[in-house]
Amino acid sequence: MMKTDIEIAQSAEIRPITKVAEKLGLKEGDLELYGKYKAKLPLSLIDEKKAGRAKLILVTAITPTPAGEGKTTTSIGLTQGLNLLGKKATVVLREPSLGPVFGIKGGAAGGGYSQVIPMEDINLHFTGDLSAVEKAHNLLSAMIDNNIQASEGNLGIDPRTIAWKRVMDMNDRALRDIVIGLGGTTQGVPRETGFDITAASEVMAILCLATGINDLKERLGNIFIGYTYSGKPVFARDLRAQGAMAALLKDAIKPNLVQTLEGTPAIIHGGPFANIAQGTNSILATRMGLSLSDYVVTEAGFASELGAEKFFNIKSQVGKLKTNAVVIVATIRALKYHGGVKLSELGNENLEALAKGFENLDKHIENMHYYGFRPVVAVNRFSSDTDAEIELLKKYCEEHNVRVAVNTAWAEGGRGALELAAAVIEATEACTDCFTPLYDLTWPLEKKIETITSLMYGARNVEYTLEAKDQLQKISDLGLDKLAVCIAKTQKSLSDDQTRRNRPRDFTIRIRKVELSSGAGFIVPIAGAIMRMPGLPKVPSAEKIDIDDNGLISGLF
Repeated sequence: MMKTDIEIAQSAEIRPITKVAEKLGLKEGDLELYGKYKAKLPLSLIDEKKAGRAKLILVTAITPTPAGEGKTTTSIGLTQGLNLLGKKATVVLREPSLGPVFGIKGGAAGGGYSQVIPMEDINLHFTGDLSAVEKAHNLLSAMIDNNIQASEGNLGIDPRTIAWKRVMDMNDRALRDIVIGLGGTTQGVPRETGFDITAASEVMAILCLATGINDLKERLGNIFIGYTYSGKPVFARDLRAQGAMAALLKDAIKPNLVQTLEGTPAIIHGGPFANIAQGTNSILATRMGLSLSDYVVTEAGFASELGAEKFFNIKSQVGKLKTNAVVIVATIRALKYHGGVKLSELGNENLEALAKGFENLDKHIENMHYYGFRPVVAVNRFSSDTDAEIELLKKYCEEHNVRVAVNTAWAEGGRGALELAAAVIEATEACTDCFTPLYDLTWPLEKKIETITSLMYGARNVEYTLEAKDQLQKISDLGLDKLAVCIAKTQKSLSDDQTRRNRPRDFTIRIRKVELSSGAGFIVPIAGAIMRMPGLPKVPSAEKIDIDDNGLISGLF
């Protein structure tokens, strides 16, 4: 019987992080150690000249399904495969949020023999980065309410206009909408507010887009709070909050170094979700990887119309990153699901449904063409996949002039990703300067939104509520209409309706509200019923997690 992910991770040989760092040319004195197996990397290690010479590979995927696609597993396996081929490669990933860990998804450290370790630490608190983001965010929340209460230095903020909520790194639907300040005049001013999950915090977005401490402070100061009673906009800098917020993030801004099961260096930093935020690790972590290795494999959350779109139009533009290859992760099971097969029947061979599901793959390939890339399709093979199904998918890709490679890294580690690694090397050599952005920042906000929804999602048109229209107008009135766009949308469909599988056509995207993230440098149009504070499922993963007398954790997967 195959071991569980946590059993594999706990039985693996874990190397001292100083030995892993040696593979990157680093000495112990270059590291800020967090115990034996984790370390912070000082920003002074970033070398822009070296970073400009390295190859950057983005891993994205087809539309997610309950069957799982294995994007992180593929990213880790690919990096291990590149190292087995003699390349100096590093994987750069996001940090897991406790929300999914205790909710429905479980851990986010890869799977099988393609994992990053120490798996328990990475999934549970890690080096405290998400906690620091949470504290910095909530410090600003406390300062806002303190200013409303204060008799001296009161900015006259209208509580009805405050857009800044509080955050916590947990799925807790009961906190989405709350009333605070009850209990009398000494307890604050009563007002409506709520909580988002920490991964959706603008502070998280800022941490992942900042290029250094000074840029971090400036972005924190640019956070929009609300309006005064006289209609004047208020920003975090008006409360002089940015210095203390940045101080709380002094260690969180540094990327974290860990390792894969095979001792390959792994940099993990930042954790924004792609369905409600920009969905990619920090610019600093990516630059760090590019400075210390010749190949960097990174991923963007969920599918190409979410994570990859935001990676290219937001992160790559701010960080001036040059991508050399794109990998689209697909599974036979997921394609059959998009072809109409029930979840319980995905283990059965079904060539007809598989062929129907190719429409979803087509759309994600098409999406990468918009940016100038000919992607590599990585078929993450499951034990239930039949040879006939694999051959049908490979034939389809070859007929459409798409590179394709079968990946068995989950079962075999780096050896299982050698075919994929070879295809990716070939793709990087064919692409020295492929990237074309999807839109220009000077375009009107609505044109940018409609470009994303029509080209990336395949929508026919966009509808805005009156509230969303009003918010767009206010953003333009503030002179912030040149910001990027970061649409919050369900990851379960190309549309904003999570029940629509495969490749929906001729649908309308409905933007119900628009939030301003001026510190991060983008606006957040919210499509459909997407929530920025998820809830726990009926049977949360937390019920399966335990620890014994020896400190051995079980139930993480």
